Amino acid sequence: MIFDIKRFAVHDGPGIRTTVFLKGCPLHCPWCHNPEGQRFTPELFLRPARCIGCGNCLPTCPRGALALSTGVIEVDRDECDACGRCAAVCPTGALEAAGREMTVDELLAAIERDRAFYDGSGGGVTLSGGEPLSQPGFLLELARACRDRGLHVAVDTSGYAPPGVIAEAAELVDLFLYDLKLIDDDAHRRYTGVAGAPIRENLRLLASRAAAVVVRVPVVPGITDSEGNITGIARFVASLPSTYPVDLLPYHRAGGDKYARLGILYGLADIPVPSRARMEEVAQIFRRHKLRVMIGGERYDD
Repeated sequence: MIFDIKRFAVHDGPGIRTTVFLKGCPLHCPWCHNPEGQRFTPELFLRPARCIGCGNCLPTCPRGALALSTGVIEVDRDECDACGRCAAVCPTGALEAAGREMTVDELLAAIERDRAFYDGSGGGVTLSGGEPLSQPGFLLELARACRDRGLHVAVDTSGYAPPGVIAEAAELVDLFLYDLKLIDDDAHRRYTGVAGAPIRENLRLLASRAAAVVVRVPVVPGITDSEGNITGIARFVASLPSTYPVDLLPYHRAGGDKYARLGILYGLADIPVPSRARMEEVAQIFRRHKLRVMIGGERYDD
């Protein structure tokens, strides 16, 4: 189950890449900028500003979940099963399906179209989400097929997966972009819905196998940016048997509009975006632990 394919991506690993977004995630982080990637089933985006009130969609809905109100379409989310029939006839993109099934062969055909850009830039394929390791059989099959074709494979992951899946992925994946959010287990469970200990243990497993990893830390004011949390993450990363660089990801509101399209309240709209000065303060904590740091994908410290 895929919800997007992003071509010519430059922030999801080295070089120019194609990023495949797999749908479904066991975490429910309130700052997630891909809320359409959380559920494992298709969903329906609604952009009222694009609706021209043509009514083409109304007869296509088998559940009667659509209605025109003051010339603009409305969706009854309790009745909608996201079948996508309305989106298929919408002439303006006011209705859009988020989530579709694809085979490995179909994805490979899309990926191979840009091989010249991978070869020329040192790029490749990034499997993201959602949580791509939540579709382990599909991810491993796709990663193996990409490796067989000489394509560099990166996985953007929360690290929340069975250790056996992590171990098998380590044999096929060239680079893990690995999130560490909160070091305290109670806080991790409160904000993400799952325990943090398995994520840390899986990172230790990758480090013990000398897997290539970039540790990514979302800096969310008032949630993940406390000195205690950042220091705890820095100490943990510095204690690993392999030395890993850290990429600090400043909180942003770019995904806020997606919540509205799904009919979901975005709870962090009032949280400020961290300043460059604040990001530098956070970076200094990692530097004190002798870790290489970059901010938002910029170049690492020398």
